[in-house]
Amino acid sequence: MFSLQSRVFEINLKTLFFSINIFGDTMKTLSKIFAVCALGLAMMAPAHAADDKGTSEQAVAMVKKAIAYIKEVGKEKAFAEFANPANTQFHDRDLYLFVYDLNGNTLAHGNNPKMVGKSLIDLKDGDGKPIIREMITLVNTKGKGWADYKWPNPVTKTLEQKSSYVEKVDNYFVGCGIYK
Repeated sequence: MFSLQSRVFEINLKTLFFSINIFGDTMKTLSKIFAVCALGLAMMAPAHAADDKGTSEQAVAMVKKAIAYIKEVGKEKAFAEFANPANTQFHDRDLYLFVYDLNGNTLAHGNNPKMVGKSLIDLKDGDGKPIIREMITLVNTKGKGWADYKWPNPVTKTLEQKSSYVEKVDNYFVGCGIYK
């Protein structure tokens, strides 16, 4: 009888250890699945963050909309609206408008209205590139186009590569930039 009980106890112990081993393997498998899911979510975060940035198409559309708005309501009212952050048709995530005359004077600025009235003809980016001069040359030679430079992102507060679409209207130009 004692040997039969020992044998049953031994079988139960083996079953218990086997169950623990299976449970351990299951936990390892579940841990791996969890790690893969976490990695997938982490990889999706930059894609989601990219959704928070304006696109080149949206920047061009905003400039076109701004030019039409200027023609509809006049420069004074339009420029005031460009500076109004509550106006979502001219402020969208990191997209905002700026307007300069062909001498580099700020006529409107959607991110920093304090710049209005100031000459920024000699403004340079993080690499020393004369941004406004380049934009003036671009609009005077081609009428419109893209200018590349480095500029602080108002959303991330970091210096980032930026491209701005600018388009000439009379003796000034309207622009909107995207962060890359």
